[in-house]
Parts: sequence; structure tokens; C-alpha cells
Amino acid sequence: MARRALIACKPRTWRRTLRGGLGWTGLIIAATGWAQTQSPATDALAVEQRIQRIQDGLLPPVLIKGGPNQTTKLSDRMTELHVPGVSMAVIHGGGLEWARGFGVTKIGGAAVTSGTLFQAGSISKPVAAMAVLHLAQSGRLDLDADVNQYLKAWKIPASGFTEQNKVTLRELLSHTAGMTVHGFPGYAAGSPVPTLVQVLDGAAPANSAPIRVDAVPGKAWRYSGGGYVVVQQLLTEVTGQRFPELMQDTVLGPIGMARSTYEQPLPAGRMAEASMPYSWTGQAVPGGPHTYPEMAPAGLWTTPSDLARYAMEVQASLAGKANHVLSASMTREMLTPGFGNYGLGLSIGGDARRRYFSHGGANAGYQSFLMAYEDGDGTVIMTNGDDGGDLAQEILRTIAAEYGWPDFRPIEHAIATVDPRSFDAFVGRYRISPAVVCTITREGDRLFTQATGTPKTRLYPMSEREFFLVEVDARFTFAPEVNGRVRELIVHTMGQEVRIKRLSDAEAKSLAEP
Repeated sequence: MARRALIACKPRTWRRTLRGGLGWTGLIIAATGWAQTQSPATDALAVEQRIQRIQDGLLPPVLIKGGPNQTTKLSDRMTELHVPGVSMAVIHGGGLEWARGFGVTKIGGAAVTSGTLFQAGSISKPVAAMAVLHLAQSGRLDLDADVNQYLKAWKIPASGFTEQNKVTLRELLSHTAGMTVHGFPGYAAGSPVPTLVQVLDGAAPANSAPIRVDAVPGKAWRYSGGGYVVVQQLLTEVTGQRFPELMQDTVLGPIGMARSTYEQPLPAGRMAEASMPYSWTGQAVPGGPHTYPEMAPAGLWTTPSDLARYAMEVQASLAGKANHVLSASMTREMLTPGFGNYGLGLSIGGDARRRYFSHGGANAGYQSFLMAYEDGDGTVIMTNGDDGGDLAQEILRTIAAEYGWPDFRPIEHAIATVDPRSFDAFVGRYRISPAVVCTITREGDRLFTQATGTPKTRLYPMSEREFFLVEVDARFTFAPEVNGRVRELIVHTMGQEVRIKRLSDAEAKSLAEP
């Protein structure tokens, strides 16, 4: 609880931990309608104007109705977040409307283009899941059978958990198999790389724990990259193919993902196509990209345009328009949410009117995000920096606003007219944790919040007792007074409610300033 409360007072920490009326609305509507009736040359101009607006005006998580609202340039945020390069693609109306690279592949290196390769991290999973579903569709695999009947060189060890329920491919793909190991750090250049069986058993030189079942399969959702390593082992044993070749033949080739590969490490002859990874401090990852023998959960090298082709294939397959890998019925099965709103390889969101599928990815020095509506819109954003996840969310909400999507756009709040003298009742210090305090201060007609060790942030009134931030989606509600004194601050973040107690005057006086 204390941690979530700190996040609410510290916007940057929140973005890292929770890993989302514009003035443009008229322009968006006008541009959309205009582009549908104009020549291709005019269409190209309208698209270029959209790209420029996104590039020049990244939006904050929360907008003030009627403004003013502060936007930032993409280049400035890349510098602030130590992200050298970004590449993105936008799907609109079922087609790839545009793809563009920004920044550089490495400090002092070539410019990022739409063809620059990035590590996709966990976006590798839904692409790999498509291969499983293709083999199930052809009758070579049963999604609901005990996977040990397919495994030969390695099998899931028997336990009290597997005695109750056997592990199935459906459960592995949907993160409901009760399997351990969330993710993988990869192997730095020059480090010994384990075999897949060594990864499965956590045996040297593997740098991750053994992949085991420690909960009853099929009963709950828990993200497990380890489960996808089991998938990789199973696919290679069933087909007799190396995993990169299997994926090329089954998914990448048929979809037209011509620049993509699961080869780990990336072949030396293709390194010139790749962006280099950077840490959140802006330092190059020593030795360059890590190697991931865990190819199914983390090993895909690709571009936003190729991942957009994957998303468009899912959209078209669902509609029965282009079924290069999956039938319409199997695609519906893939996109049917279960525990955790997760399908077979993809997270499912939105509502019945407009559903979307998505997945994020994070490898050492790379952060990416894919999302697409079932009806033909979407985007893929890839970066070569550990703080690229923050940047991707800023880009996503700006694209969502530009295209008028119902999800991911900034929230909009109106500022209420409130007598600033009422702020005095809220001024004080509120305990988040033993080491962290949230301090509320008034400066003239403005109210501010500041957590220990963080910058001061303005609170904007929504009503006499409720306030909002613009840096993050968070609302502060001051509880009614008890004996003339506010005793509690309630912070609302991401659908959660965190209550923070106010310190007594004596306790507040004994603390150092934030």
C-alpha cells in the first residue's frame, strides 16, 4: 500500500512501476473526412501532418479542459529518457498507414529507419503462439492435451500440482499453467549461453531459476516466460526443426515479416541493420545486445512494420479476409479472454463495441509495445532504451488522441472554481511509509504535493475536496475534517484507492523538509 501511495506522489516512479476535448479533435475529424475524398497526394500530405503533430506534441497523461496544456517534443523526451532511437508504425483502416524512425541506432551512429531492427522482448510470445495455434489447427497438436506426451528430451517434473491437473498448451499460452520464472535477463556478449534444457532446469550456465509448476494448472493467471520456454522445447521436438526455421516457415514467411528473425544471436551479417541497446542511465549495454536462447518468450528481432503485419494478419484472419496462418475460428479462439483478460498469447482489452489486443516487450536495453483494435487500427512502437517504455506510453496516448481511439488517450478534467483559502485545511504532512512523507503546501491560490526526494507538483481542483495531477492519472481526495482537522488523504490511481494518514503537528515538526 505504501509503495502505491508513493507512486501517486512520484509520477516517474509510477510510470516505471505500473508497467498508459484536445484542441485537436476538430482537426482529427476534419483530416479524417477530408482524406477519404482527396487524391493520394493529398492523403500523403494529411498523413505527414499527422506524423508532424505527433512528433512535435507528445501529450501528458491528463489534460486540463480548455487548457492550457503543455506538450513536449519527441526529440526532447528521447533526450530526457536516454533513448537514442525510436521506430513506430501506425495501422489505420486495416492497412499500414505510415512507419517512421527517429533518432539513431547508437550514439554517433546511423539514423533509425522504418527498417531498423529491434529486439521485441516479450512481443516474441504472441508471434510464437501463432505457430502453436497453426499446428493445432492442422491437427498436429492438441491444445488441451498433457504437454508431456509431446516432450521427449525434457519433461515437466511430476508434482502434487500436476497430479491434480496436467499442463496443457492452452494453459502455457495463456499464462495459467502455474509455471515459474517471469522473464529472462539474457546473456551478455562473451558469456556462455546455455542450451534450452539447461534453461528449463536452471542448470549452469543458465542465469535463471528452474522452470517448474508450483501451483495447480488452470486455476489462476500468472505471467510466466518460463511457460513459453516449454512451448519452444515442445515445438522443436514435434517438428524436428530449429526454432528460428520453424517460425520462418510457419509464421514470419507466410505473413510477410521479411525483416524478422528468431536467430539468437543475430547473425553477424545483419548487425548493421540493428539498433544497439542502452540502459536507463544512457550508457550503452556492454557488448551490445544480449543473447536470448529463450527465443519463444524473448528472442524475436523485428521492426514495427513487420509487427504491424502480424497485427494486420490477426485482424484480417478474424474477419475471414486473409488466413495465411490461422482460420477465422482459431483466431477467435486466440482472442478470447480468460483469466487476467489474456487470450492465447495476447492481452485483450477494450469493450464489446471495440476490442483490442496488445502486448509489451522488454529486453536488456529495449522496450516495445504493440496494440491493435480488432477492426483495423493500431500501432507498434519500438525503442532502444530501458526507459523506452515510458516514452512508448507517451507516444501511444498521442497517437490515440490523433486518431480518435476510445482507449489510451489522455484523461481530461475541468478545473473547478474554488476559494483558495479552503486549501489551508489540507496543508500538512501525510505518512506514506517510514521513510517517505507526502507534503501538501499552499502557495497563493495554488496547492502542491511533494513526496520525500521528489519535485513539487501542482494539484488542480476538481471540487472543493478533490484534486488531480497532470503528470500522472491520479486524484487526491481530502477526507472530511474530524474536530476541525483533515486526518486522511485518499489517493486514487489506476482504479485503486490508497489512504494516507496525516501526521500530527508534533510529528510533522520533527521531520526534515522534503
